[in-house]
Formats: sequence, structure tokens, C-alpha cells
Amino acid sequence: MPTFLFDEIIFGPVKSRRMGVSLGVNLLPQTVKYCNFNCVYCECGLTPLPHKDIMKLLPSRDEVRNALQTSLRTMQHLPDAITFAGNGEPTIHPEFVGIIDDVIEMRNSLAPKTEIVVLTNATQIHKPHIIEALSKVNRCMFKLDSAISSTIQSINQPNQIIDIEKYIENIRKFTGKIIMQTLFIRGTHNGISFDNTTDAELGALINAYKKIEPHEIVVYGIQRDTPISTLTKISKNELISIANRIQKAGFTVSTSY
Repeated sequence: MPTFLFDEIIFGPVKSRRMGVSLGVNLLPQTVKYCNFNCVYCECGLTPLPHKDIMKLLPSRDEVRNALQTSLRTMQHLPDAITFAGNGEPTIHPEFVGIIDDVIEMRNSLAPKTEIVVLTNATQIHKPHIIEALSKVNRCMFKLDSAISSTIQSINQPNQIIDIEKYIENIRKFTGKIIMQTLFIRGTHNGISFDNTTDAELGALINAYKKIEPHEIVVYGIQRDTPISTLTKISKNELISIANRIQKAGFTVSTSY
């Protein structure tokens, strides 16, 4: 199925149900996806094997600063949010910390009412400098599609085995505003079936949420084209039922379908 890449450092603005008018920041290459996950549903396609020159394709700190500054100065209406997303995992950029500082400085001077949001798979938050950078932004949206290791391996296909207990604990220790994101899906890939909507999966997720104590949980289904054709989009009614179950466990839940 067709997928796409963001072909600029700054993209949008786009209207987001959760963030209003959002201006995107892509810290990854504009011609290839670069991520330590390989999610079967990713709108940017599957993650290719990294080549030796991949780091040369990353935008520099100066390039990001100049591109964002130009966008903010030329926009007729300032965005509600500046959102780090793009063609992979933003926190793996080697200059992520400095870029966050630059964006905060520009936001404060050019768009003081605009929030800074980071979408992340949380794999780098065991690193103190990443934690420090993320603690400075308005909202961190952490991915957790399953609290069962084998399901994470099937759906997210990380480039190394995830220790789910450490993963959850690292998110739990984060002192900023935590918003969890979980995409519900079922399907098959490489001969392996997966379904994170089962009672066992939901029970494990709810237990993980209880440990993390997030400010909000966002549950959603497939919304765009995926690189794998053997995936099933869950129904709106099923998504609402899942959201209600999580809500009854004591959480603030929003849905996106």
C-alpha cells in the first residue's frame, strides 16, 4: 500500500484533533525513513537497513533553526503547536538536545502561546540528557502499543529486544506531562499473527498505565495507508469499547478514528 515521507524539515501546518493547528518538525532524512522501530502500520513505510552515510542525511541544528525561524516569521497565523514527528524517531538525532533548546528560544520570542510537543517511542529516555530535554517541552506523547514483549516485537519490530519492565519504568520516572498513545490493530506479518485488542493485551496495558500514571491516554486505529497489506483496521465501535474499558480503570482517555 502507498506510504509517504515528509520531504522538508518543517512541514504543515496541519490541523490536528489533539493539538489544533500543528507545525511539524522532521529531524530525520527527507529521502529515507530513519528509526529504531519498524512499525508494521507506519505511514512512512518500513524502516530500511541503515547505510553508512545515513548520518550525513540528517538536518543540522543550524538548518533546523533557520527553517523553523523562517516558517514562524512568514506564517500569517501562528500554530497552536510545534510538533516533533517526521520520518522516524526524533530523539535519535545526535543534536536533539540543542535543537530543543533552540526551538524553545524561538517559540518564546516569536510564538509565545505555541506549545512544543514531541512524539516519541520512548526508547531513548533512559539517557539523562534526553530526559532533560523532554522535560522542557509542553507535552511528550509516548508510544506504547503493547505491554507484552512478543507483541511489541511483532507490531513495532524494534531494532533490539525491548525489556518491557524497564521500558515502562523509564516512562514512569519521567516528571513531565505524560500522554500515552496506543494504536490498536490486528493482522499478520512474516507468518506471525498479532492482535493487541484481546483481554490479555488490554489487561497488560491497563496494568502498565497504572504504573505510569499518565495525564491522558490516546487510543486510535489505523488512519492512513500502511506498508503492510495484511492488517485489519478495528471498527469505531470496538475502539470506543476499548476506550471505555480503559476509562473505567480510572484514566482520562481520548479516541481518534
